[in-house]
Amino acid sequence: MIGLFDPLFWMLVGPPLVLGLIAQLWVKSAYASAQRYAAPLSGAAAARHILNSAGLQNVDIEQVPGRLSDHYDPRHKVLRLSPQVYQSRTLAAVGIAAHEAGHAIQDARSYAPLVVRNLAVPAAGFGSGAGMWMLFFGLILGYAPLAWVGIALFACFVFFQVVNLPVEFNASSRAKAQLAELGIVNDQEMKHVSAVLSAAAMTYVAATLQAILTLLYYIMLFSGGSRD
Repeated sequence: MIGLFDPLFWMLVGPPLVLGLIAQLWVKSAYASAQRYAAPLSGAAAARHILNSAGLQNVDIEQVPGRLSDHYDPRHKVLRLSPQVYQSRTLAAVGIAAHEAGHAIQDARSYAPLVVRNLAVPAAGFGSGAGMWMLFFGLILGYAPLAWVGIALFACFVFFQVVNLPVEFNASSRAKAQLAELGIVNDQEMKHVSAVLSAAAMTYVAATLQAILTLLYYIMLFSGGSRD
């Protein structure tokens, strides 16, 4: 990566990297803790209950391989859950399943940040890959216009990360509300679900901060700010 040997890079990007590592440890700890507490439904059953209560009987639920590979596919209207979440009757499983069901509800209600995020996906994917290569070659060749195109493309990825934050936080809020309203989780159990969802949210916060500060570093680098 460009800037790995630049102290300014680590001054800007180092803190969110550390925050991301802490968040990952928090996720593992919170998930392991919530796994020890039984839930009345499996993750799949809890998600089905939430979706049905929201009138989303058309949204299917599938089990997919992988650990914590859970996600909602808005194109095919399918909620995909990892085996640990799909099958387990634990607070960790119902919390994660409810969060993904929250994304399906967002999609059905045309939640504005989710609509914007979905539209930004192609540009973000292209920007995170091609943008970095253009930055690299712009620096190696000493060709600033190419570097600035790379920065613009990488900014698309940063925009996606920023828009993704309210989407994730809102999905967690919807999850907790539905779990409580449907009586799947009581007040005492909710603290364990909240811990898992809060830890997961912190990983998104760290990733967003890292993206923003990385973009700032590149702008400073190619505008001459880091050379002053």
